[in-house]
Amino acid sequence: MSLYGVMRTGVSGMNAQSNKLSTVSDNIANVNTTGYKRASTEFSSLILKSGSGNYDSGAVETTVRYAISDAGNYHFTTSTTDLAVQGNGFFVVQDANGNNFLTRAGAFVPDETGNLVNTAGFQLMGYNIANGAVPNVAANGFGGLQVINVNQMALQAAPSTKATVAANLDPSATAIAAPAGPANYTSKTSMVTYDNIGNAVTLDVYAAKTGANTWDIQVYNGATALTTPGPATTFTFDVTATGKGKLAAASPTALSVAIPGGSAAFNIDMSAMTQVAAAFDFKATVDGNAPSAVEKVNIDDKGVVTAVLKNGTTLPSFQIALATVPSPDHLTPEVGNVYSPNLESGNVQVGLAGQGGLGTVKSGALEDSNVDLADELTSMIEAQRGFTANSKSFQTGADLLDVVVNLKR
Repeated sequence: MSLYGVMRTGVSGMNAQSNKLSTVSDNIANVNTTGYKRASTEFSSLILKSGSGNYDSGAVETTVRYAISDAGNYHFTTSTTDLAVQGNGFFVVQDANGNNFLTRAGAFVPDETGNLVNTAGFQLMGYNIANGAVPNVAANGFGGLQVINVNQMALQAAPSTKATVAANLDPSATAIAAPAGPANYTSKTSMVTYDNIGNAVTLDVYAAKTGANTWDIQVYNGATALTTPGPATTFTFDVTATGKGKLAAASPTALSVAIPGGSAAFNIDMSAMTQVAAAFDFKATVDGNAPSAVEKVNIDDKGVVTAVLKNGTTLPSFQIALATVPSPDHLTPEVGNVYSPNLESGNVQVGLAGQGGLGTVKSGALEDSNVDLADELTSMIEAQRGFTANSKSFQTGADLLDVVVNLKR
């Protein structure tokens, strides 16, 4: 056994305990950091081969591990752009240089340009789903992602292209001659639509009962003195026990008209229309909107970011991307409470909330740090005692070496 080896072993132990104190102090400093993941120092022995009757002291090695896959507790806030992931996924964020990272820190707010950024300045990424676009997800990479911007949702006009109608025509109405129009109708209602630049265009819908279970429906442009009708369409209903007052199999199920100032045909889905023993009723869901400022932003559990305009219109504009890796605890921590994939973590897999175990998005909530302060204080005391004990072994080795040096005197 070498006295120098004893001292080196003591130094190794002090270094190991210092590393443990470093992770403990980092954890305590970030006990209130949103989305922070606890670090820990794990020890492993380094044993040297010893001869018969002799023992050569070795050393201790340390490995830092991160509890990235352990979720923290959630607390609720009043901001709809404060986000938490309930599941295994991570938010995809981007720095100022366009580099993508993963994070669980979801305290996002709009910056001066409307981009959603967290407290470390990373921008939230997602897919553009404006005007009904389908997210183009690249499962094994960050392709197709855009910075989510709430300002670009405002003051945008979208022309009306379709409407879905849920209506009932009164079977007890008296039959009149076709065609239906302003001077000849059984029932009348209106729909507000929008042209290419967001002007409201009122369409008047006239329905005339022309015979048993037969109705003529005509659509007029109410803003031009009822002079621009759409094509008249005759609808028939099946009132047998099988049909139950729904549209007959041979009946049309839709209307198509032109909106003045609109570039596309406006299609009206009438497939849900009925003729049952009830009064006339007409409900229509129409797409398109007039330009308006954003009043607030809502985010659902699927990560769909919807702008609520001041005129009451809702515009789904983005869908938040979530991502994961095969081994989250091996991700590389970066400055700003973000993580980057590496060879040990495996390749990143990108998807949408509710898919592939990524979890769901919770709006108005934040994930707390997963640090347990009581455990960290206990670990601090353990590391302190361990450091002191290792310093004693070093001091003892130094004292014995001093005795050997003094033998010559």
